[in-house]
Amino acid sequence: MPDRLYHQNMYRFGEPEPSFWEATQGDTVLAATPLIGDEQCEVAIIGGGYTGLSAAYHLGRDHQVDARVLEAGHIGWGASGRNGGFCGIGGSSLELDDMISRYGLEEARKYYQSQVRAVELVREIISEEGIDSPMQGDAELKVACSPRAYAEVQESAHKQQRLLGLDTRVLTREQFREQYFDFPDLQGAATLRPTFGLHPLRFARGLAAAAARQGARLHPHSEVLEWTNDGAAHLLTTKGGTVRARYVVLATNGFTPEHLLPAFHGRSLPIISAIVVTRPLRDDELSAHAWQTDSPAITSCHLLNYFRLLPDKRFMWGGRGSSGGAPEGAARNFAALIAKMHAVFPQWHKVGIDYRWHGLICMTRRLTPAIGRLEDDPSVYFGFGFHGNGVNTATWAGQRISDWLGGSRSDARGTPDSLPAVVRGLSGRFPLASLRLLYVQARIAMFRLTDWMK
Repeated sequence: MPDRLYHQNMYRFGEPEPSFWEATQGDTVLAATPLIGDEQCEVAIIGGGYTGLSAAYHLGRDHQVDARVLEAGHIGWGASGRNGGFCGIGGSSLELDDMISRYGLEEARKYYQSQVRAVELVREIISEEGIDSPMQGDAELKVACSPRAYAEVQESAHKQQRLLGLDTRVLTREQFREQYFDFPDLQGAATLRPTFGLHPLRFARGLAAAAARQGARLHPHSEVLEWTNDGAAHLLTTKGGTVRARYVVLATNGFTPEHLLPAFHGRSLPIISAIVVTRPLRDDELSAHAWQTDSPAITSCHLLNYFRLLPDKRFMWGGRGSSGGAPEGAARNFAALIAKMHAVFPQWHKVGIDYRWHGLICMTRRLTPAIGRLEDDPSVYFGFGFHGNGVNTATWAGQRISDWLGGSRSDARGTPDSLPAVVRGLSGRFPLASLRLLYVQARIAMFRLTDWMK
């Protein structure tokens, strides 16, 4: 058993997470079986989430490349089947001023415009492939819970509009209450378009089915246990067999198996995120908070909460956790998460919780996604570090990797100019990588303090 950052409870690949998404995953049939025996292909993809499935889909559809996807759990077992279903602009935890200082305004604008295209890419795939994942809402709502937070929301929105050309609008408390919803600490908000909500696991399964139709072979319950290279090809070994491939794409995000290849050790920082979903709300309960939107929303805090009304009128509420993933720590985290929901929406304090689950988001040291291929081995590609915004960012990353790989198999070109500098290549390693869990706990404690001071 390789060393893991969190408690082994977080890595139960053989068990589905008890989420609302798992309970309502739909009836999409997947042509997917565990790897048995020795196989070969041109591209082997480690990870059956959005990045890997998008890469496989686009490799088959656009480049006629033979690809196989190896997933430790079922298809969509990780964050792709557990997240809040926000398809919106983000993917980075780097402040805009810092991004501009580090990469320049043009590259920052290029990154955020790629985020807009990524949202539309997801929309196009759902529509073109007939994926059963209803799209809800037309904006992300960033709500402020204090006067200071509202001032920050206003400043951020104006910068996004003026510097990046994004479609954002500031709303006063009264304007927001009239159009969206109400709660006691509301101070105002901003809207950011395009953003919509979806069923994340249905999207993952639909994308997997589309990839299979384009020729990809899907292998769930096929954890890669060993990765070797004989100079001519990569050999990936699972419990049931092996895959020999000319190229490998690592697409495992917060669940990256760092022991497989030294180049990826210490490059990512997984952080636990937890979600609860209520029973369906009655109309009078929704009216108690003047609820009249199905657009996704977040709070304007460093330690944010994210929430949305689902199609069946259940309320989904998510946030960060600081536990190590053990069952007892998770129970305390869920209790705190529910208490926070009741504090923000007090009229719902008696509404029962039907589902609760958690998973891992993935951060990098530079606080932006990492997309590229290894400098010392150009046959290895990667995409990870989506900072809690993987629905569109990971799907786009898979497409970018596919186009790069599909167009450069016969040469050794560097990173394509079409890839924003903000995401190019590996981020630096975290120092003292074995202590990363302490980084997480310290970061969350700091954010709780700064949020309290607002």
